[in-house]
Amino acid sequence: MSENVLHMDHVTMQFGGVVAVNNLTLDVNRGEIVALIGPNGAGKTTAFNCITGVYEPTNGRVDFLGKPMVENHPQGKMKKLYAGEDHGSYPKVLAPTPDRITKLGIARTFQNIRLFSALTVFENVLIAKHMRAKQNFLTATLRLNYKEEQRMRREATELLAEQDLLRLKDEVAGSLPYGLQRRLEIARALATGPQLLLLDEPAAGMNPQETLELTAFIHEIRDKYGLTVLMIEHHMDLVMEISDRIYVLDFGRCIAEGTPAEVQNNPRVIDAYLGVDEDG
Repeated sequence: MSENVLHMDHVTMQFGGVVAVNNLTLDVNRGEIVALIGPNGAGKTTAFNCITGVYEPTNGRVDFLGKPMVENHPQGKMKKLYAGEDHGSYPKVLAPTPDRITKLGIARTFQNIRLFSALTVFENVLIAKHMRAKQNFLTATLRLNYKEEQRMRREATELLAEQDLLRLKDEVAGSLPYGLQRRLEIARALATGPQLLLLDEPAAGMNPQETLELTAFIHEIRDKYGLTVLMIEHHMDLVMEISDRIYVLDFGRCIAEGTPAEVQNNPRVIDAYLGVDEDG
C-alpha cells in the first residue's frame, strides 16, 4: 500500500459569500505526480494556499505525513501544526504559517515567479538553505556559525551544479530568460529539502520547447530527490504526459478524479474544461 503524503479532508475555503474551495477531499501518495486542473477561478490556487498556510480553511482538515497541519470545525476552530521530530508525540499547537510548513517539508513555486530578482542565482538558493539553519542572532553576529555557513554554501553550489545552473551562479536572477527563472525557482524550492513539492502553473509563459524540457525536468527531480509532486497546470499536453493521477475542480468542487485517460474521457470534465477554449 502506498504511503500517503498529503490528505485534504473535506476542506472548504469561504470568503464572505464566496466559496472558493468547496468540500475538497484529495490524496497524494509517496512518489506520485498529481495534477490539479480546472478553469480559471476554479479554486486551484486557493487549495494550494490552504495547504501552505497562506489561508486557514473555513472547514476541514489537512494532513501531511499522517500528522494534522490544519483542522477546523464549525463548532469551534482548532489549528494544529506538527512541529516536533518525535512522530510518536501529539502535535504542538502552532499557527500553520508558511515558514513552519516549509520546515515540515513542503515547498512551493508560484504562478507569477517570485524570485529575489535583484540578487544573484547563488544568493537565491542560499537564502532557501537558511530555512533549516540552526544559527541565531548571537551566533551569526559573532561568526560562530561559520562551519554551518560553509556547509550551506557548499550545498547550494552542489544543487546549482545538479540543476545545470552553476555557470549562472553570479548572474542577477531577474536578468535570466523566463525558462531559466522557472528552473531557478524550482531549484530554490529544492534547497529547502522538501518531501512534497507544489508547482503552481510551472509551464505558464513557456514556449513548446521549454515546456518539453520542463516535463523531463520534473520527472528528473522527482526521481533524483525522491519527491512527491502536486501541480496546478493549464497546459493539457504537459498534464496528460506527466501525471499519475488528476483531480478536476469546477467552481471549487472536485468533479472528477482518476488517471489521465479516465479524466480525458469524462463527460463532466469535457463540459467544464477540456471542451472549451482556455482563457490562458
